[in-house]
Amino acid sequence: MVGAAGGHAVSIHLIGGGRADDYSGEVFAVFIAEAAARASLSGRGIPRIGVLLVGDDDEQVYVEAYRDQLLRTAPCEPVITSLPEGARASSSLLNDIDGLLIGGGHTPSYLEAVAAITVEIRLLVADGLPYAGFSAGSMIASDQAIIGGWQIGGVPVCPEDAGEDLDEVTVVEGLGLVDLAIDVHAAQWGTLSRLIAAAEAGLVDGGVAIDEFTVLIVGDGELRVEGAGSVWKVTTDTNGVVVGTLGA
Repeated sequence: MVGAAGGHAVSIHLIGGGRADDYSGEVFAVFIAEAAARASLSGRGIPRIGVLLVGDDDEQVYVEAYRDQLLRTAPCEPVITSLPEGARASSSLLNDIDGLLIGGGHTPSYLEAVAAITVEIRLLVADGLPYAGFSAGSMIASDQAIIGGWQIGGVPVCPEDAGEDLDEVTVVEGLGLVDLAIDVHAAQWGTLSRLIAAAEAGLVDGGVAIDEFTVLIVGDGELRVEGAGSVWKVTTDTNGVVVGTLGA
């Protein structure tokens, strides 16, 4: 079963990636609406969305793409922190926000960036702060986080381009917001096979692989799939690995 780690009443939005200049933002819509509801409790009419981006290439283009997408989706105030790979975010990222979005890019660098504020993120999300992960931000949300790799025991299990500069599939402790491993760009990058192989090898207990332009919303005891694609659920039993879809 996919659920919020610890069983707290939280709202976690796991987006499988996918960008387009004219995209309406369907996968962000519920997240921003929930942030707006939280903002209203503080007397704010427009929600403040804390956004963490990590990357070294075309920084300003990257920032503006996220800002434009959020504003195109619904009224909000994006508060964007952009860091180079290898840097760490501070608690200021979390100050006075109504929702937290962690973006996409090099997954190991994102996990490194949140290392010093992991506990604070967990506490805020447990208190009802809406969380959205986009690609890398979804992968690191898990308690067992797949952060890259394209081989297991030297045998290819997905395209090398999806390896995040790692050879062996690597699983480490993540943010601990959801209780199963997450992979992304499933149909587009062929990463469903990585999750299946990781489960077969016992590296993870199971998980979900999310297509682009698709979001899995983990709420208070319920799961919702929104968007254009599917969420692929991988579980294990005595007969091996079982694969199915949660929705399309």
